[in-house]
Amino acid sequence: MFENDKESIQKAQQGDKTVLEKLVKENSGLIWSIVKRFNGRGFELEDLYQIGCLGFIKSIKRFDTTFDVKLSTYTVPYILGEIKRYIRDDGAIKVSRSIKELQAKIRQIQVEFRNANKEEISVEEIAKKLKISKEDVAVALEATKPVESIDGIYQSTKGENGISLIERISTGQNEEEMITTKIALKEAINGLSAKDKQIILLRFYKEKTQTEVAKILGVSQVQVSRTERKILDKMRILLSDVS
Repeated sequence: MFENDKESIQKAQQGDKTVLEKLVKENSGLIWSIVKRFNGRGFELEDLYQIGCLGFIKSIKRFDTTFDVKLSTYTVPYILGEIKRYIRDDGAIKVSRSIKELQAKIRQIQVEFRNANKEEISVEEIAKKLKISKEDVAVALEATKPVESIDGIYQSTKGENGISLIERISTGQNEEEMITTKIALKEAINGLSAKDKQIILLRFYKEKTQTEVAKILGVSQVQVSRTERKILDKMRILLSDVS
């Protein structure tokens, strides 16, 4: 399981349906581990499993057997992407009109401020202009961002000292466990409050220092440090249940 069987992969690519079905069956555990991360979203897991299988089959067809990469590592983005595409197209991900209208106002303020000052306006300043909370601003800015692939998410999650978020909470797992941990990490981030999510995004995705984050949010560096520590502790607990 998970090791590359180049001969089987090549046969499947050439149209051998029996071999292809065998590969799907051998990797069903990996597919299910991804599917289960969408439990509670209002979709039948069996349906999502079938969609995940389609993503797996797509990855088989595109897999280059000369690459020095395990099939399990290569196929995860395809499985995850196919499931997310299904959920998105089925209408599960919606953005309310009020959020869209708020985002339009925020964008207008950002453009005007950038043109006048040649720099970006902070979340706190936007909140003051619109007389709303910083959390509401953060939610509006994040709400309509496109769904990202797992590769794009985890290639640049660096904070201070070049340490990634996954490295900060990792417990030294093997490859299969690391794959599911990355998926669980994305889900854990989605479950954070708007304020906590903003800190994580700025620290590990925008690569801002704690001091820079404090300035953007209008709080002290000590507050950012304390909040970041609490967030990471919470995420470690959540991910300790990942199997």
